[in-house]
Amino acid sequence: MGVQKEFGFTLGRMAKGRRNLITDVPGVKVGQVSIHDGEIHTGVTAILPHTGDIFHDKCPAASHVINGFGKSTGLVQVDELGTIETPLILTNTLSVGTASTALVRYMLERNADIGVDTGTVNPMVFECNDGYLNDIRGLHVKQEHVLEALAAASDEFEEGATGAGCGMCCYSLKGGIGSASRTFELYGSTYTVGSLLLTNFGSLRDLTIGGDRVGEKLWAEKEAEEKDKGSVIIIIATDAPLSARQLKRVARRAQSGIARTGSISGNGSGEIALAFTTTNRIPHYSIDKPICIQTMYEEDMDLMFRAAIECVEESVISSLTHAVRTEGFRGHVRESLADLMR
Repeated sequence: MGVQKEFGFTLGRMAKGRRNLITDVPGVKVGQVSIHDGEIHTGVTAILPHTGDIFHDKCPAASHVINGFGKSTGLVQVDELGTIETPLILTNTLSVGTASTALVRYMLERNADIGVDTGTVNPMVFECNDGYLNDIRGLHVKQEHVLEALAAASDEFEEGATGAGCGMCCYSLKGGIGSASRTFELYGSTYTVGSLLLTNFGSLRDLTIGGDRVGEKLWAEKEAEEKDKGSVIIIIATDAPLSARQLKRVARRAQSGIARTGSISGNGSGEIALAFTTTNRIPHYSIDKPICIQTMYEEDMDLMFRAAIECVEESVISSLTHAVRTEGFRGHVRESLADLMR
């Protein structure tokens, strides 16, 4: 909430959650490990959809690929079965394999039936390329970093150049981790929508904040325009009663959120959204009767769409305003938007 107040931004019109973070959605937790060491700027961000047994008590989910220049894992099964069954891990592109192995180990330790009495597990790992500021070829993310991030999951977490966002760049500035939340009243209940983004995309000239072409003003001082390239991972969580089909509709709206900040979803940008709900849990084993799924009435979905779009838009800007100036690999530098606007 302090981002808009400090810089005078007006982003959306819906009520915000208490923390204005994805963890305002009850049960959702986030843990991070940051690695900053000379030319090394990388890390891990872990999202726990709920604090129970997610393998046996799955969350309905759906993904949407805005632009497919990416190396994430687990999306095929999510779109086939409509559920997630592991925490969500965010890291750099070349660490996807390491993170996947660590996440599998994490799940095996907690579920003795995986691969024995039932099938295997579908690890969800997402990535962006932090190679401009980070020595990505050094493969500095280890399995223990993933496990540490999972163990650190809590309601509070930092934004900006932290976790998986340590080495990310957004709109030619320092990007990283950004988050926001919104609430709305429906059916006599209060529902929460939250998002967490790993931002690594955009060209400075396009940056727009609350309708203000901020990037155009900043770019006027530059000699050349950088191409819109990079990636963004968008995680949207809610406790509203949605089906996997409805969550697919929500995930598609993520593009509207990043477009509000100026993105054109460039050719070389890996842009992936995943939406899940903590309501309508799906049991891993049969309960010998039909599973009852509550869903929102379709004409009420506009509330979900608006909340998701506002969260995504603000998460992008929050990742920028919380990030600090970073000098990294081969002397490459990304400035902080907060410094430039003060």
